[in-house]
Amino acid sequence: MTAAATPASSPATAGERPGVRLARSRRNAELSLLLLAMALVAAYGAMVEAKVLDTVTPTFWVPAAALTAVFLGIHLVIRFLAPFADPALLPAVALLNGLGVGFLHRLDLANAAPEERAELATFAGIGGRQLAWTLISVILAAGLLALMRDHRSISRYAYTLGLAGIVLVMLPAVLPRSISEINGAKLWVRIGSFSIQPGEFAKLALLVFFAYYLVRKREVLSLASHRFLGIDFPRGRDLGPVLVVWVISLLVLVFEKDLGTSLLYFGMFVATVYIATERVSWLLIGLVLFFGGAYLAYVLGEAVGGPFANFYLRAEIWLDPFGDPYDKGYQLVQGLLALGTGGLFGAGPGGGQPLLLPEVQNDFIFAGIGEEIGLFGLSALLMIYLLIVERGLRAALAVRDSFGKLLAGGLAFTLALQVFVIVGGISKLIPLTGQTTPFLSAGGSSLMANWLIIAVLLRISDAGRRPVTGAGGKVNRPSGGPPEQLHGAPTEVIRP
Repeated sequence: MTAAATPASSPATAGERPGVRLARSRRNAELSLLLLAMALVAAYGAMVEAKVLDTVTPTFWVPAAALTAVFLGIHLVIRFLAPFADPALLPAVALLNGLGVGFLHRLDLANAAPEERAELATFAGIGGRQLAWTLISVILAAGLLALMRDHRSISRYAYTLGLAGIVLVMLPAVLPRSISEINGAKLWVRIGSFSIQPGEFAKLALLVFFAYYLVRKREVLSLASHRFLGIDFPRGRDLGPVLVVWVISLLVLVFEKDLGTSLLYFGMFVATVYIATERVSWLLIGLVLFFGGAYLAYVLGEAVGGPFANFYLRAEIWLDPFGDPYDKGYQLVQGLLALGTGGLFGAGPGGGQPLLLPEVQNDFIFAGIGEEIGLFGLSALLMIYLLIVERGLRAALAVRDSFGKLLAGGLAFTLALQVFVIVGGISKLIPLTGQTTPFLSAGGSSLMANWLIIAVLLRISDAGRRPVTGAGGKVNRPSGGPPEQLHGAPTEVIRP
């Protein structure tokens, strides 16, 4: 990307070199988009009440106002601590988070007795808890932005985070089923009424380790031993890291009984390897290893059972959910019927029957919303997710150090893969998984972990978008570590 030229009608400001325009922070654009997103959330709440209650209560705007106050707080933090961060990330995430809170409040209205719905407290039920989790998640994201002034500083703790990530991944597998298992998947740690999903936080810790490791080893992993069908394949001894992560993902699949988490961990590592090496062969090797391992688990589940039985059952339901629509296939069948009932335009906010969907507040929230907003509405939601992923990838392209590129690219891909896994399971594209829909589903673990991911992406985009040349032509870089020059990296990149 070349430096933007100063228009002839606008001479360069004092101390600025001719032909170079300083970057703008675009925080006012972020504020405008954020207020628009919250207006949409308030409108959604009003339409839900009009449909469910046949009237709009005077307090319909309270949840949207509470969310607006929370998101304005993180906006102010970004304005002062990351002034050049991407202006589209926060409004897009806020819109998804707000719609998730609105739909969960809609479930609270449906669960309440008809005569009590109009008096239902705004901060009660699942919707109220999600509001509280949103506040906690945003505070954590703001705290991370305050502590991590330079994204490269976390690379110092890469091996510690990698070890912590592995412990968090495997912890539910070694705990008793009474503490860790919900709906057949061992993904939780429950202590009394408190529960947490450690694997959600393991994503970020492992990605930091992957990015640091691949920055150091990418030259070795890029070496090709032979060429087949026009594709360069790596040396056999360089396959060690992929095989280790493959084995870990299979252990997750077998002992935690969750295909989605297994696919997520293995997929984000292979994608990060591909970003680092630009070798298509790594993607092919990853696909062969994962699908080969999944097929082996299916065969062993049929022949042996034991720890493989759960995956075999999920695969059988996926292949023929209507074979037992009132028992084993009930959840998937109801999700497909909800999506089909919604059609193109949906039944309208508040007009569906989401309580017929098991776990609609978690795993099947996308199907519950889809019944009410239809295919067009779901396409709009997917476009918002696509926007978040695209801005994450743009941050990876803009930042000038290899660690930041790999970390931002891996985080963006992880969000995309998580959406694919849950939407693919609901639509019968892949077997059902226990993954939650980012920013929409109820629950604190997923919400906090994904807001931390957004905080890291904001920090990296701030580093990539801030001006390189300042007054007197001096080169400005983020403090906190030595500058790193990439192959062909420009030394004078100014972004508007």
